[in-house]
Amino acid sequence: MEQAVIDQLIEIIGKENVKTGVADKLAYSYDATPNFQALPDCIITPRSTEEIAKIVKLCNKEKIPIVPRGSGTNLAAGTCPTQGGVVLLFTYLNNILEIDEKNLTITVQPGVITKDICDAVEGKNLFYPPDPSSMKISTIGGNINENSGGLRGLKYGVTKDYVIGLEAVLANGEIIRTGGKLAKDVAGYDLTKLLVGSEGTLAIITEATLKLLPKPKAKKTMLALYKKMEDAAETVSSIIENRIIPATLEFMDQPTIRAVEAYANVGLPIDVEAILLIEQDGDYQSVEADMLKMKDICLENDAIDVSLANTEEEAEGLRQARRTALSALARLSPTTILEDATVPRSEIAKMVRKINDIAKKHNVHIATFGHAGDGNLHPTCTTDLRNKDEMERVEAAFEDIFSEAINLGGTITGEHGVGEMKSPYLAWKIGEPGVELMRQIKLAFDPHNIMNPGKIFAKETRKRVVI
Repeated sequence: MEQAVIDQLIEIIGKENVKTGVADKLAYSYDATPNFQALPDCIITPRSTEEIAKIVKLCNKEKIPIVPRGSGTNLAAGTCPTQGGVVLLFTYLNNILEIDEKNLTITVQPGVITKDICDAVEGKNLFYPPDPSSMKISTIGGNINENSGGLRGLKYGVTKDYVIGLEAVLANGEIIRTGGKLAKDVAGYDLTKLLVGSEGTLAIITEATLKLLPKPKAKKTMLALYKKMEDAAETVSSIIENRIIPATLEFMDQPTIRAVEAYANVGLPIDVEAILLIEQDGDYQSVEADMLKMKDICLENDAIDVSLANTEEEAEGLRQARRTALSALARLSPTTILEDATVPRSEIAKMVRKINDIAKKHNVHIATFGHAGDGNLHPTCTTDLRNKDEMERVEAAFEDIFSEAINLGGTITGEHGVGEMKSPYLAWKIGEPGVELMRQIKLAFDPHNIMNPGKIFAKETRKRVVI
């Protein structure tokens, strides 16, 4: 990037908000995705939507890439500046602007931490359901860009189901507002939903209005233990088949259980092959009835033990144990690759079995956990990036997993996004005509391709694996 452009950025936001030092650039050269790293030209921290608009106009004129970045928890290289350019941080755009109790909404800037939103509204007896495992550090802007899910996704849906209005800066520097505090709005194309999950490739989100729900009156947590992983998977299908939609229905296999217990020390049994973490919320009577029925279903599917958490502290310990699964597994090897192949809920048991077969076929170590109730599994490979032969086998294993997920009516990503890592596989899911349609949408929004370039769309699509 030319010094003249740096000088113009400094003029817009001040010298203290433009970083070009090697250490600064190195710190933002990667995200949570293994094997992706590239130095940006500078790091900027604007303080307002108007400043962002001026920055984008400059970058559009000079054809300089812009990568909007939250906390860097992205797992698909979505915030890695692989084309160089500007990394735009929301350090100062981190305020909760309004909690509207009359309309049950909260309006926030993109740099607000997700858990802070949850805590703020629960203090007013309200509820923001999306709860990604990274919620203590992830920002709402990142959640919106990736359409993040979470443990409560089965019953309550994902981020897109709660974003009802946005302020965003387009690639030409113009500011638009979409949606609002409305229960109904069909005025033209739904730009709000289009921007959610667009991974920063269409516009820069600078403000969001989110829908809230009344806080559930009751919640109970249950742990079911299984000697056979397939029995746990069958239980998941059986619960849904019995017309029960729990708030949380999470799955951990034995390698994950052992890693989590060694890391969190919450008393998980390490001799079982699988655990289901089940929660239900709502009114007291419904919660009680659903938990009793689900306990029966677990036992009918050969659970060796089913126990209720006696206190909220105990329940929270179990939730946190599940949330720490990735951190726990990351301690086992130099490189940890977390994926999120997703299948219809009815295919959970089959997909779990297939993941195990694929791991054996390629002689790699894969632990599996995830949001089993909505079919979103996280096969996680512990490996070593320096071992080229093993990394080739790891890549082949994940290709087989993606292919099998699609064969079962699933998708290559349920909540992590496509980013750059999964872009070669996008056509497997939506076909070449679907990819081309998305390219045309991108072109209409961003004709100079400055908005997070290199993400979602690959230069070359991988040939489909046939299993």
